[in-house]
Amino acid sequence: MQESVVFAAESVAEGNPHKVADQLADAVLDSLLARDRHARVACKVLVSTGLVLVAGEVTTEAWVDMVSVVRSKLREIGYDDAALGFEASSCAVMNLLQEQGEEIRRAVDRRGAGDLCTVVGYASDEGEGLTGGCDLMPVPIFLAHRLAGRLASVRRSADLPWLRPDGKVQVCLEYGDDGRPRRIVSVAICAQHAPDVEMEQIRSALRREVVDASLLETGLLDADAQIWINPAGPFTQGGPQVDCGQSGAKPAVDGYGMACRQSDGALSGKDPTKPERSGAYMARHVAKSLVASGLVRRCEVRLTYIIGREQPVAVQVEAAGVERDLEALVRERFELSIPGIIEAFDLRRPIYSPLACRGHFGRRDLNLPWEQVVGI
Repeated sequence: MQESVVFAAESVAEGNPHKVADQLADAVLDSLLARDRHARVACKVLVSTGLVLVAGEVTTEAWVDMVSVVRSKLREIGYDDAALGFEASSCAVMNLLQEQGEEIRRAVDRRGAGDLCTVVGYASDEGEGLTGGCDLMPVPIFLAHRLAGRLASVRRSADLPWLRPDGKVQVCLEYGDDGRPRRIVSVAICAQHAPDVEMEQIRSALRREVVDASLLETGLLDADAQIWINPAGPFTQGGPQVDCGQSGAKPAVDGYGMACRQSDGALSGKDPTKPERSGAYMARHVAKSLVASGLVRRCEVRLTYIIGREQPVAVQVEAAGVERDLEALVRERFELSIPGIIEAFDLRRPIYSPLACRGHFGRRDLNLPWEQVVGI
């Protein structure tokens, strides 16, 4: 690694249009799994001005009032006021879900994967020297999610009632030649707010309640860091009123930022027979276990599945300075078949909606089975 390198990552608020779409897709999935553990779902969602469009394919005997599911989730996110320009009770909801194709159904009935894809799992010990650690996640995305979570927390509290649902954050970190973060170069927050609030008040409050509250304890935030809060000025119009959102559009936010390759399929709206979901969780589990065991400091695990086959057709592990055959070790030590992953992690449960915002990995607020490590 060069003497110093800069990496950045972003996270988004619940009201970001793309994340609204992800949360709605997983709300649909969870509502079906709650009634039918073996439901098969491939749901896509588009949100725009005054409209939510739910489409895709399902196989299930359950009946769910999709319109009610959508409106309930929108209220939970914060779109419960007509003044926002997009509101749960008044927006149109179109349900275009249809029955899953017979050939795909037969492939999954034979215990095979429900699609073909390559998924990526990643882990790194780069943040273990920081207060509290980073759960073997890349530090930039971990801190970006922390900022986004704090932004949501203060919005829902009575302290900053002028905050609104949409928003984005970005963290830029400088790394030393030891591969560990040295300092925060910059932080950017774009937060939607009510129109009758002064920018000076917004910037002062968000610096104190979000930036300092989230980052000071890391020791990485010094006086030289650039802090940008609503750098373009007022941000009063946001959400689906001004920006179309679609599920699956934020893979780096869902995963590891730009620290590694991206999986080639979206996570949200898919039941666990889809390897984009179950395979991605196992890839993270493998990578995290390898790093936690001390075998490697960081690694990228790639699993390639094809439709109708249980086991991955390719297993790749990328880690520097390791002479062991890690691919063979992974195949021997971990259950990589799609049915095996589903059983090991108990994935036929309605657990997915909370994952649709602030990432699927490194989540301290959720007890996720793929985040538990095994000894190697």
